[in-house]
Amino acid sequence: MYYKRQERTAMSRKIPALLLFLTFTIAALTGCSGGKNRVVNEDTLDSQEIVTITFFGNKYEPDNVTVIEQIMSEFMKENPYIRVSYESLKGTAYFDALEKRMESGKGDDIFMVNHDSLLKLEEKGQLADLSGLSTLPDFTDEMRSQMGNDRITWVPTTVSVFGLYCNLDLLKEHKQQVPGTWKEWEEVCDYFVSRGMTPVIANNDISLKTLAIGQGFYQVYQDKRQTEVLGRLNNGEEKLSEYLTEGFSTVETFISRGYLDADQALKTKKTSDDLKEFILGESPFMLTGAWAAGRVDSMKPDFQFEVAPLPILDEGSMLVINPDTRLSVNADSEHLDAAMKFVEYFTKAENIQRFADQQSSFSPLKGGSPSSVLEIQPLISCYESGRTVIGTDDLLKLPIWDLTAEASQMLLAGESLKSTMSWLDQQAQERIVP
Repeated sequence: MYYKRQERTAMSRKIPALLLFLTFTIAALTGCSGGKNRVVNEDTLDSQEIVTITFFGNKYEPDNVTVIEQIMSEFMKENPYIRVSYESLKGTAYFDALEKRMESGKGDDIFMVNHDSLLKLEEKGQLADLSGLSTLPDFTDEMRSQMGNDRITWVPTTVSVFGLYCNLDLLKEHKQQVPGTWKEWEEVCDYFVSRGMTPVIANNDISLKTLAIGQGFYQVYQDKRQTEVLGRLNNGEEKLSEYLTEGFSTVETFISRGYLDADQALKTKKTSDDLKEFILGESPFMLTGAWAAGRVDSMKPDFQFEVAPLPILDEGSMLVINPDTRLSVNADSEHLDAAMKFVEYFTKAENIQRFADQQSSFSPLKGGSPSSVLEIQPLISCYESGRTVIGTDDLLKLPIWDLTAEASQMLLAGESLKSTMSWLDQQAQERIVP
């Protein structure tokens, strides 16, 4: 990996709730870095009468944890003999810790997963079958198709969206508009570069790979050929570079034309350093997940902003989306029934809706509403019209999320497009199962 940086976070508070209370305790995970939060319920019932299940996740921001904590508290009120302990770890350290826990046989009962971690856990048979959950029929057809047919090992609780943050005041000051096509975006970026300003703030993880994936696979999804194309990629009949070269060529253009600061982006952490840089008000655009919109707003920037669809098409904009905040249950859990019961409770419509709303995301359920966060409203029409690409489609059995992140870092570090695409294909080939 060209870049990896670690950070610690900590917070502590205590919240009473009838006969039970939730407590955050601060601790450091031995052998791992990053911030970690732990939420534990203590009950007045005799400990021998209580089943304790552990829940491990990468949602660590106070607002995120507050919603999780509320759902946990309400679940425990309805199920007084089940105690739930939530622990969180920040950033990439979370997935490293998850893998180590599962390898050591000390995995939690419930945990959050992403596309690439699922590939490893499913291969080792470490995930329980969730096909008996009563909430499954509530998910949209698109989300159900992602979860598989016979054996379901995960359920999404949000649909995350990747978009273009726009500083509306800065654009207005320079008599520029929010771009709606690739040509318009080029023209706006060229304008700001000509005035000595860096137009786009990018991080070293999700900013550029989502742009490349979206541009590379957009027509495949519009033609509804993803099953066919991703199948050929899985068995090696086609190469990832055949679809991603165009998108990463755009990334290379951003670097060569000075649309972004490559050295700065290489050390910029997602939805952290990039947000701090954006609220300075010195750049008109930022590429990152729409779920950070509420966080940006809470940082009180002295300008108005919105999150727009990605203007990377010759005729219009599109979105990269992901089934996100995925929940899985440990196949070796000693309290499998209790764990299943909690996941079923978490995925009830009312819980999904408030969780997705807080995450500035869309609901994965039929009839669910997108987040009411004002700044992401420009995304809704694009999402509802189907101008989307799934960034981590579960039909693709290659770790595209990790591979494209590293490819982005290679380009930012000065590697050529040709050698980067060659590396990408080689890595994918090594992971193809005969």
